[in-house]
Amino acid sequence: MSPPTLFLTVGLPGTGKTTAARRLEVEQRALRLTKDEWVKALYGQDNPPSAQDVIEGRLIEVGLRALELGTNVVIDYGLWGRDERSALRQAAADRGARVEIHYFELTRGEQRRRLELRLAEASHTTWHMSDEELDAWATSIEVPTPGELDGSEPVDDPPAGFASWAEWRARRWPASV
Repeated sequence: MSPPTLFLTVGLPGTGKTTAARRLEVEQRALRLTKDEWVKALYGQDNPPSAQDVIEGRLIEVGLRALELGTNVVIDYGLWGRDERSALRQAAADRGARVEIHYFELTRGEQRRRLELRLAEASHTTWHMSDEELDAWATSIEVPTPGELDGSEPVDDPPAGFASWAEWRARRWPASV
């Protein structure tokens, strides 16, 4: 039996992460963990910043447990930071799982078009995102390197002040609000 795989979707809003995650869920018989679906179910039209990290952390813990049980997992959020991806790559490796990173990008015009279409056709699944937010987010994403994408690059050491990626994960994704 082959080891389970952790699929990470990386990209800005509207670039196709969730569409791809749904496809991977079926094709790879994977547990799909999509943060926005949980935020919508718990908070409706609100999108409280204080809940984001906690929901992500809870979903990551579920995903890591599923990997331990031999189930493929799709983590479907932006994962804009290299540290986030490194922490998850290490957590998967610690559980004997493989990792595939799927990166999505679009031109700004196509991203805006898709976001507006989603808002018009499925407003219950999304929130309005201003041009100012999109600009800020575009400057904050750390695009995965080719070595991250093909798995040839080793996982970075944890940032200064952290003895392990598990310790960093606990700080980044707290257990409660």
